[in-house]
Order: sequence, then structure tokens, then C-alpha cells
Amino acid sequence: MNDCIFCKIVSGKIKTEIVYSDDRVVAFEDSNPQAPVHTLIIPKKHVPTMNDLEETDGDLLGHLMLIGKQIAKEKKIEDKGYRLVLNTNREAGQSVFHIHLHLLGGRPMGWPPG
Repeated sequence: MNDCIFCKIVSGKIKTEIVYSDDRVVAFEDSNPQAPVHTLIIPKKHVPTMNDLEETDGDLLGHLMLIGKQIAKEKKIEDKGYRLVLNTNREAGQSVFHIHLHLLGGRPMGWPPG
């Protein structure tokens, strides 16, 4: 996707501090953090929304979650608590249409979240 900011990060056209990368995902710090820890974990494959995932993408989604768990441990928030959030479409707060997991932590989280 030529105009997708996350695809540009994956391709290296936009530079950011990568905190994790493998053959399927990239993770980097959110440019507008909503918590002391706010890391975005994105698939390298462009998928606009959760609604666009296919049955064959289940492993990819699970991998995103496991990388979120790993980064939470690296950032030492695994015991106090953290959130892994995936917003779908505008009313849920999705502003970049390339699925991405928000890892949020480092402070108490309220409920309900929105």
C-alpha cells in the first residue's frame, strides 16, 4: 500500500526506532503515547482492519500477541499489568488502516476503557 504509513515503516521509507522485528512483525514506540509504555506491534503484511483478516491469518494474530507479551516482559511491566488493544474501524479509534496492536502499560488503567 503506497500511502500506508505503517507499510512505509516496514519498508524502511520512514525511519523509527524499531524495538522488535522478525520475518512477520515490527514493533516500535507510538509517536503519541497514551501511557508510559506505548508500543505498536504491526504485521509486515498489510491488512487494513481486523475485518480483513482471513482464516489463514490466525497464526499471524497469535504471533502479534506473543510478541506483545515478550515486549511487556522486556519493559518490565508484565507483573504489574498491561493491555494489548487492537482497534477496528474509526468508531473504535483506529486511525491507521493497517492492523496494529497497542501495548499499553506503566500506569494504572481505568475501566471502561473508552
